[in-house]
Amino acid sequence: MSQELERVYTINLGKALLSVDTHRAPRAINMIKEFARHHMKTSDIKIEEDLAHQIWARGVRSPPRKIRVKMNKTDEGYVLVSPYTEEKESKEAPSKKELKEKSKKEKKDAAKVEKDAAKVEKDAAKVEKDEAKEEKD
Repeated sequence: MSQELERVYTINLGKALLSVDTHRAPRAINMIKEFARHHMKTSDIKIEEDLAHQIWARGVRSPPRKIRVKMNKTDEGYVLVSPYTEEKESKEAPSKKELKEKSKKEKKDAAKVEKDAAKVEKDAAKVEKDEAKEEKD
C-alpha cells in the first residue's frame, strides 16, 4: 500500500451516556476505536493524545456527545485517529446593507472613472489644438 488513506468523520458518542457515569469517557474512547475499526477495515488503531484530551476535558462523567475526527491509514498498517481542525475558508454571505454600500461605492467609482476619462479626452484635445497652432507658426 503506497498511498495513505485519509477521511474525516463525525462520530456520535451519545450512547456513551448510557454507561455508568464513572465509565463514560473510557466508553467513548472504545466507541471511537470501534468506529475506526469498522470504517477503516483494520484492527490496529492509535488515538492521538490531543483527541484523548478532548474526550477527557470535562472529566470521566461527561464526554462530548459528538466529535469530529480525521482518520489516516498509514503504510505501516495502523490507523491514526486525530481531532479534525477545519480550515476556515468559507465566506459568509454579505448582508443586504453591505451589498447596498458596495453598489453605492461601485457607482461612485464608475462616475469618477467617467469623469477622469472625460478630463483626459479634454486634455488630449487641448494638446492637439496647441500642436496644430505651433505647426502654423
